[in-house]
Amino acid sequence: MTDWPQLHHAYGTAEDIPGLLDAVSPGANDSGWTALWSRLCHQGTVYSASHAALPALRDLARQWSPADRQMPLLLAGAIAASTDQPYGEQDTHAVYASEMSDLAHLAEEALQDPSLGDDPGTYVYLLAALISFEGVDVWGERLDELNEGEYEVPCPSCSTENFIAFGEYGCFSTTDSMYMNGTTAKKLPLQPADAFALEGLAQRLHSRALADGQNDVAHKLTYVFGKAQCAECEEVFSVAEAITARSDA
Repeated sequence: MTDWPQLHHAYGTAEDIPGLLDAVSPGANDSGWTALWSRLCHQGTVYSASHAALPALRDLARQWSPADRQMPLLLAGAIAASTDQPYGEQDTHAVYASEMSDLAHLAEEALQDPSLGDDPGTYVYLLAALISFEGVDVWGERLDELNEGEYEVPCPSCSTENFIAFGEYGCFSTTDSMYMNGTTAKKLPLQPADAFALEGLAQRLHSRALADGQNDVAHKLTYVFGKAQCAECEEVFSVAEAITARSDA
């Protein structure tokens, strides 16, 4: 049995977590999810109670249909991906190996829900959760930025912050954080990867998105795994490597 009062979350002892888990429903609008997120994964930070909640989140996802299990999967995925652990380093994937395996299977089923065809945002969140359960470094935390159509990364040559945009405002790199306001700042076109030349995780994610009918997601991935040109020094660099370097810093 989990001794919840001896564990901690963002606001103190975790004695309230069992009640919140017992009362929560599948709906994303259930205020219980807000309470659980704020306690167990507060701005990306996790606590001793966060890891202890993984079996219960797995059980919730297991008892609900693939279309209804999104919320426990997303919270569990965020906990699994987090590297911000103020209560001590813990190899979550080693300690909770069985739960990680179960959660990955449950996420696979959820990703096959036909309704996601009209909801690419949730699809990306679930895909990020899946690779978090599988222990993929960096991208479990950073993949969901696809939904924002922007990554902010430092140029590996001059360290200038570049905004890599690939959404409604176009596909370019710029140093102007207010580019969406129609400024005349310098914008340099991105160089998307050749989909047929993708390898490793990039190839897997791209192929998966296409197979799942998420063509827009697949298209965005070619920019994330392509190249950009620094809008300051004009050095050409790998976007994915810059994202990884920032996360490893």
